[in-house]
Amino acid sequence: MTDNLLDQSREDLLSRAIETADDELMLVSPSGETLMDLIDVLAEHEGRVDVLAETATVKDVMDDFLVASNAADLIADDRLGLRTSETLATNPLLISPSSVMTLVTTDSSVSGLVSDEERFVAEVRSEYSEQWESAEEYSLRTPALSKVNEELGESLGDDVEDDFQTMLGSLETARGDDSLDEVTVSLLVAAKNEALLYDISKWGEDTGVASKATFSRTKTRLEEEGLIETEKVPIEVGRPRLRLTLADERLQAAESDQIATAAQSLLT
Repeated sequence: MTDNLLDQSREDLLSRAIETADDELMLVSPSGETLMDLIDVLAEHEGRVDVLAETATVKDVMDDFLVASNAADLIADDRLGLRTSETLATNPLLISPSSVMTLVTTDSSVSGLVSDEERFVAEVRSEYSEQWESAEEYSLRTPALSKVNEELGESLGDDVEDDFQTMLGSLETARGDDSLDEVTVSLLVAAKNEALLYDISKWGEDTGVASKATFSRTKTRLEEEGLIETEKVPIEVGRPRLRLTLADERLQAAESDQIATAAQSLLT
């Protein structure tokens, strides 16, 4: 990073920084949007980035299941470090061994203003290296997406895994608000494949996606909204289990990449 990067998309600027950082790059005090874009970009590039961010920013970003689960994969692969601090009084910075880039954001683009003056770079690196060492590592509870997908395939089959990836990928986010969250998507996938509530909720609890109680509550809500229905399946010992099926004709007729969008319209 030796040249100013003017009027860039955030993704392009981060890509350039990662590609030219010699596997040693720190992102300090990013906005939520910058942190989300970094996780997307880093998944497609070689290299490692240490992120030192405000706690509130990280918590807000990691409420998004897709972002958090991808971040968990990067952390597991030792390609992302994530620590938080309450004392970051600075504009967003990208710090490499040879330069410091200040990120300046407008409504339509991001510019990176670069300094490669050796003494200044050394002072900035020293300052934020010390802050990094004293900062707390962020405890990310969301499971890695690769683990979620792999164990879903092992538990319920490849078709269910493929539908889950397709449906989740069709959403911009999987937040736990009034739109579709990861539990809702999981239940819709299970219903499309006529799987048992017991099996999908056990997978969800075993992987850390959500508790069985959360799956049960969400199932009840989707039943009340008319999106799914259940039928009892007798077992040799114990109470019958529930098979999930899609109840609405629009969902039944939709392809996997259309079900999430159709479900969102029915829930709003």
